[in-house]
Amino acid sequence: VKKLCFLGSSCIYPRDCPQPMKEEYLLTGPLEPTNEGYALAKIAGLKMVEFYRKQYGLPWISVMPCNLYGTNDSFDPLNSHVLSALVKNFVDAVDDEKKDVTIWGTGIARREFMHVDDVAEAFLFLMEQYDSARIINIGWGEDVSIKNLAAVIAEKAGFQGNLIWDKSRPGGMPRKCMDVSRMKALGYFPVITLEEGIENTIADYKKLKRKNI
Repeated sequence: VKKLCFLGSSCIYPRDCPQPMKEEYLLTGPLEPTNEGYALAKIAGLKMVEFYRKQYGLPWISVMPCNLYGTNDSFDPLNSHVLSALVKNFVDAVDDEKKDVTIWGTGIARREFMHVDDVAEAFLFLMEQYDSARIINIGWGEDVSIKNLAAVIAEKAGFQGNLIWDKSRPGGMPRKCMDVSRMKALGYFPVITLEEGIENTIADYKKLKRKNI
């Protein structure tokens, strides 16, 4: 393999990482306990890339995206991520004429989201334009509270009922916002806005539901 782009995750940064998260903050503090196993696996992958570069001189790179979502995302209630889980919950609530939707946590936690099509474009761009041993973040550099995210998805899905926050459930890291200065300096910028991406994801889930009926 002449060149490889390893996909990391924003989960690898310390739980109490300064915000926005710069690449040099990696491994400077304890991980979020609810994601520790996953994060350690990703960190092992980063080290693999680092040592392959040193030992074999290969131009492999490591890319750290923010939270991903979009077409062909998993809507499985057992393993879906927050945005796709909210899409499923609100679309199902409208279809089933439910008046309430329960959401884990307080809604205060903040997350950054990037559509998978933008991520794919970023990977292709970096495979051609980036050849550094330094890891690189990709994202918007902007975050949103889960409460505001839920409100947008509810509106786009046509849900007009009540949002109930289950504060007994974990909310994960308080905030995850990427510093994408390095990415922007190279000349790459995402184009799919969060609202546009949510609309596309809702349409994708509705299409999937129709196929499974």
